[in-house]
Amino acid sequence: MIARPSRQSQVPSGQGGTSTIDGVDRQRILVVDDEPDLRRMLRRYLEAEGFEVAEAAGGEAALSRTRGAAPDLIVLDVGMPGMDGFAVLQEIRKVSDIPVIMLTARTEEVDRVVGLTIGADDYVTKPFSPRELVARVRAVLRRGGAGRAESDDVLEFDGITLDLAGRQVRTDGRNLDLSALEFDLLAALASAPGRVFTRAQLLERVWGWDYFGAERVVDVHIGNLRKTLGDDASDPRFVGTVRGVGYKFVATPK
Repeated sequence: MIARPSRQSQVPSGQGGTSTIDGVDRQRILVVDDEPDLRRMLRRYLEAEGFEVAEAAGGEAALSRTRGAAPDLIVLDVGMPGMDGFAVLQEIRKVSDIPVIMLTARTEEVDRVVGLTIGADDYVTKPFSPRELVARVRAVLRRGGAGRAESDDVLEFDGITLDLAGRQVRTDGRNLDLSALEFDLLAALASAPGRVFTRAQLLERVWGWDYFGAERVVDVHIGNLRKTLGDDASDPRFVGTVRGVGYKFVATPK
């Protein structure tokens, strides 16, 4: 039986499941591809975005890694020798609803239809932008997270609470009126307290991977967010600045 991992599990790197570092859950991605260079590239990009990454070079190895403590999402190549991606996906879908993004060098529409019909959550054609793949991973995980327990939809910190499902923020017992973009920006920062996000990473998370405007827009909206929160940039309670790098959420989780 392939089991979905508990968000509270703590496991060492390489052992499967969601790991916890400094009290912050890191979602685990399994990259399955017979091309070592592609696996290394995707590992680099995904780890830079805060994911825990495991690799498998073929279908049998992929199924072995998904038994027990399963990953949160699988990036699965179609055109592997031996057991191809379609066969792997069929085996996974017999016992699990783990999100799967298919990778393929094929362009025929019928292959895409087959993959989606047998249970793929998304489909990316090679060659692709690594940033696009990361954005697809986040989008699929967000969709999959809609069914999480209610407790995972509320983030509580000293002085502030974020209701992700209701898209509401309370500070010191009062509701705040945030714009949709301000809420998404705050939620992105609060999803990993203490982690420093670059402006480019925030642009990708909040504005989307296809946004090509100036990074300065992040600074403008951080300023607006701080005004709404009543936060002081020189002595922040919630959003801190890391000069020359970006921003981080500094409130202490409850």
